[in-house]
Amino acid sequence: MPLSRQISTTTPVLSRRFAGRLALFYGAVFVLSGTHLPFFPVWLRAIGLDAGWIGVIIAVPAVTRFTVLPMITALAERRQALRTAMRVTTFATATGFAVLGFQQQPWLVFVAYVILCSLWTPLVPLTDAYALRGVLSFGLNYGRLRLWGSAAFIVGTLLCGALADVVASSDLIWIIVAVALCGAASSLLLQALPPLPRSSGPVQDGRSLLGRPSFLCIIAASALIQASHAAYYTFSAIEWRAQGLSGLTIAWLWTMGVLAEIVVFALSPRFKLASANLVVIGAVAAVLRWALTAQEPHALGLAAVQISHGFTFGLTLVGTMGLLVRQVPPQLTARGQGYYAAASGVVGSAASALSGPVYAAYGPGVYYVMAAMAGAGGALMWFARPSLAPQPHKA
Repeated sequence: MPLSRQISTTTPVLSRRFAGRLALFYGAVFVLSGTHLPFFPVWLRAIGLDAGWIGVIIAVPAVTRFTVLPMITALAERRQALRTAMRVTTFATATGFAVLGFQQQPWLVFVAYVILCSLWTPLVPLTDAYALRGVLSFGLNYGRLRLWGSAAFIVGTLLCGALADVVASSDLIWIIVAVALCGAASSLLLQALPPLPRSSGPVQDGRSLLGRPSFLCIIAASALIQASHAAYYTFSAIEWRAQGLSGLTIAWLWTMGVLAEIVVFALSPRFKLASANLVVIGAVAAVLRWALTAQEPHALGLAAVQISHGFTFGLTLVGTMGLLVRQVPPQLTARGQGYYAAASGVVGSAASALSGPVYAAYGPGVYYVMAAMAGAGGALMWFARPSLAPQPHKA
């Protein structure tokens, strides 16, 4: 069954309004990522921080994903305040970046960024939880909502890249602040979610999810497949520059990958396969992608590698969300997203740490390790399929 039109009891007008405002918010969230990811390290260097401090500071978001993040998503869920939590985190993020812009000393930048990331990194899991509640309540499709985030990421990267040519590197932080403020403003448009149906059974504790083998299989398999992108995120540009590719070519190769995931998100309502099978296909595609990347392909080979990002990342995400929306009770959606983000953070951090020394020793051979990770995730999902067959939630 497609990840849409499952428990919709609302009018088409309300559904369209909810989808439009959430799509705008998704765009605002990811345009911030598109400006922050490539250009925040440039700002750190411009204010005089050395490579050691930059490395420590850039690692902060990964740490907060599996420490502070699950606690915030759990708190938002216990208080049934997803929309409020999203608003608070967006305004806190904009304020945090503004405060950060006035710091110059490395330890002050570090402390301010730790506080900022503790409130910022829960934003995507909270938004995904809010979106999945919308899927259930308004009969929407997750992929169609999420594609606006990917599109906005491209816009943010290209926009900030263009401004970086005319704005001093030490002022790039204020572009990030302006984008964050736009996200905070868009949060005010978010609609309230319909109340959840009253449960006739005992109140479920969010920690009970961690006692479900099916849930643990979902987050572990997806985390392994998504974490297999670690070497690509870290070393692809370095490797392609070594092959003689220009910066513009590298930018377009990255853009091709994001465009491919947008296509997958847009077509996701047409997918008829079970969600677990979508994740397995994503894993198989990842194994093939990283095995091909290890061969240092050129021209058409690189284009094929990048287009496959739609399967390795996009299809895996669509399948994972399809599984979570069915396996996690609506009352625990935010908690489930928090645990999923934490698992992805742990495995992703480990993969990034591992990829460094492996790349130093074997160069592109690091992608064989990434292929093994994706294969392990796919195998785990394949054997878990019988326990993940679609089942309606109990009232």
